[in-house]
Amino acid sequence: MTGTSICPDPPTPDCDDQPAVPARAGRREWLGLAVLALPTVLIGLDGTALHLAAPALSADLAPSSSQLLWIVDVYGFVVAGLLVTMGTVGDRIGRRRLLMIGAAGFLVASLLAAFATSAELLITARALLGLAGATLMPSTLSLLSNMFRDPGQRRLAIAIWMTNFMIGGMAGPLIGGVLLDRFWWGSVFLIGIPPLLLLLAVGRLLLPEYRNEHAGRIDLLSVVLSVAAILSVVYAVKETAKGGLHPGTLAVAVVGVGLGWWFVRRQLGLSEPLLDLHLFRRSAFSASLGAQTFGLYVLAAMQFLAVQYFQLVLGMSPFEAGLWMLPTTVAGIAGTLAGPYVIRLLRPGTAMTVGFLVAAPGLALMAAATGRWPVVIGLSLAGLGIQLVLALTYDVVISSAPPERAGVASGMGETGTELGIALGIAIAIAGSIVTAVYRAGVSGTAGAPDSVRDTLGSAVVEAEHLPAPLAQQLLTTARDAYTNGVQLAAVMSVVMVLILAATTAKLVRTR
Repeated sequence: MTGTSICPDPPTPDCDDQPAVPARAGRREWLGLAVLALPTVLIGLDGTALHLAAPALSADLAPSSSQLLWIVDVYGFVVAGLLVTMGTVGDRIGRRRLLMIGAAGFLVASLLAAFATSAELLITARALLGLAGATLMPSTLSLLSNMFRDPGQRRLAIAIWMTNFMIGGMAGPLIGGVLLDRFWWGSVFLIGIPPLLLLLAVGRLLLPEYRNEHAGRIDLLSVVLSVAAILSVVYAVKETAKGGLHPGTLAVAVVGVGLGWWFVRRQLGLSEPLLDLHLFRRSAFSASLGAQTFGLYVLAAMQFLAVQYFQLVLGMSPFEAGLWMLPTTVAGIAGTLAGPYVIRLLRPGTAMTVGFLVAAPGLALMAAATGRWPVVIGLSLAGLGIQLVLALTYDVVISSAPPERAGVASGMGETGTELGIALGIAIAIAGSIVTAVYRAGVSGTAGAPDSVRDTLGSAVVEAEHLPAPLAQQLLTTARDAYTNGVQLAAVMSVVMVLILAATTAKLVRTR
């Protein structure tokens, strides 16, 4: 790819011979985009299928409520802790090479997860999937930023790239539902094997290699601090939701906050930091990254809760629950693809604000009404609005960094993505608030074993072994308690998206 030079021939000393017009991508780049779509489809497949499998694996492996949340969340937290690191690694060893290594690692970890025989082994396998996933995502996004230099083409490429998350999310419930109706829960981890094999087969043929010859060294202490800080805080919040605040969990939380403070201070003092915190001085960058993180925080939480609600409260099969999630996925795809066209009419900040204001009524509907249609309609509106926002935030984050730092910038963007998804499920919405409301609702249920306080899935399993009148009473109480938790989570989500709408309107001023 070439651009039009603005320098005379020979160039004068004050001319750096940079193209006046960004080079436009050709056939190879668009074919390469199809290859880069494979990891994003894989992630969408894996996440939504796992949500469907949660009730089945709960019955088989009997994890505690804390273990179940770690099974779902440990992937996201490991990824969030390592994404920036892997972005730097990709800058040094080559982004295509890192992508191939990650694909092979993800394949092996998927097999380990599929045949896990205990909750502890499945958590370990999910952590290894997170390690491999941390190599996949910054590689794909940074390769996109190098392959598509024209701003219009880059926005369209990122929108297509994000749409494949939605396609994977759409296919995941359907494929996962069929598998779960016929096979064991571990079969959902085998869904990603075909796209991984295809990626390994054609990636070297269609993807160019990019590396930064001047990339800085990796600061291992920063890596350890970032992962330890995230996991410590999350562990403390999980344990507090499970058993209340105790000196031990409080101490872990304090340690986590201290490690986070140390990490920030270290980044500011390093000449080649793991995380370039100076980018946060730009209000548009920081507000866009915040909108991305907390927008996904809301969307991931409500999607996870909706899938559990369909199966455990309304009694749907995994396949039926997957079908009822399709409108939400279609709405998300529409929001993503609308991004490049909306930006032609509105400034990024205005478009983000509009997206959040579209999401707010949908979340309010979920807070006010129960049943399948209010949940589907409300979640579809939320997906439409928030995915529109996400289609714009990625471009702001990537375009803020020079090409040689694309790996680090994409790592920061993906860190916000994965951290938002994981936090949405684990902490203040799906992991702690819903758990606390559920526990308060089922406490003291006459004749019910203590295990019903762990999860709604545990209550459903225990009800099968109780006399019919007591089983019906337990199920009614547990389902009502879980529904109340979901509605409270929706109320908090409305408040959050309204705050995000005001923030993006004020701070994202870039054109």
